[in-house]
Amino acid sequence: MANDNNSSQTQPKEQKAERSLLITMGIVVLAAAIIAVIGFLCLNHPDNIVEGQVEGTTVRISGKLPGRVVEFFVEEGDTVHAGDTLVHIHSGVVEAQLTQAEAMKEVASAQNRKVDAGTRRQIIQAASDMVAQAQAAVTIAKKTYDRMENLYKEGVISEQKRDEAKAAYDGSKAALATAQSNLSLAKAGAQSEDKESTAAMVQAAGGAVSQVNAVLEDSYLTAPNDGTIDQIYPEPGELVAMGTPIISLLRNDKRWITFNVREELLEDLPMGKEIEVMVPALGQKKIKAEVYYIRDMGTYATWRSTKSNGSWDSRTFEIKARPAGQVDGLRPGMSIIYDK
Repeated sequence: MANDNNSSQTQPKEQKAERSLLITMGIVVLAAAIIAVIGFLCLNHPDNIVEGQVEGTTVRISGKLPGRVVEFFVEEGDTVHAGDTLVHIHSGVVEAQLTQAEAMKEVASAQNRKVDAGTRRQIIQAASDMVAQAQAAVTIAKKTYDRMENLYKEGVISEQKRDEAKAAYDGSKAALATAQSNLSLAKAGAQSEDKESTAAMVQAAGGAVSQVNAVLEDSYLTAPNDGTIDQIYPEPGELVAMGTPIISLLRNDKRWITFNVREELLEDLPMGKEIEVMVPALGQKKIKAEVYYIRDMGTYATWRSTKSNGSWDSRTFEIKARPAGQVDGLRPGMSIIYDK
């Protein structure tokens, strides 16, 4: 009898413990479900909230001069203005090319001056003397021919002697013509073709000098516009090739807002509409912006419907809006909240 009473008292206690355990488990499961629902609601923004970010124009500064980085005059984060010197690049090879090009230009210029100066006075004087000698020879030959002609008419000499004197006279006249032609050439100087050729050589040499100087202009790179030094790529002492980006400059005057929306929201974001957005990084500051760009992002960004009936695919569009006026502290990468 005593054993039966003990077993009857033990069973109600076990049943009560089981019920307590079940109740506790139910409370835990219910609490977990409530926490999950709350977390889901907190993690998912309402449909009328659109998130975007600030974008900016970055200019990669590079030059035509291949050489070694000597010195940077700025650091990352510095604010610069258009025309400020940023970096010095040195190239001994290009400077040697400049020296060579300048020497070639001087040689061409000297040759051109020589051609323009014409023939030396000594050569002209020698040509004049030759003309004088030829003229004297013509005079003597003519007198001799006239004398032989008279003697031939009188029958004193033969016709052959007269012909020999005539040939000598004609030869002296031809020599005089040659001497006069040489004198004219000496006085005229070089031919026009020679002058044009030397002038072209001077121009070509000057072009080579200008070309090298144009490359050396990039030995000191300057800021193309106002902005902030975003990134510096090489270190002082490193070699850089032609066109290698050296500094990344973030422009201060180029800021815009980008966000992606499903096509159902395009009706509220027409081109040219002014919208109000909030910037969390600026103390939840609200700013005005104007929509200026709408573009379909393509099939890869299409929202696919999971239902066979009553739904459809929705394409995604990229929206860009330009802030109305300058916003202090607005930097690329900041989040933007748009509550439609």
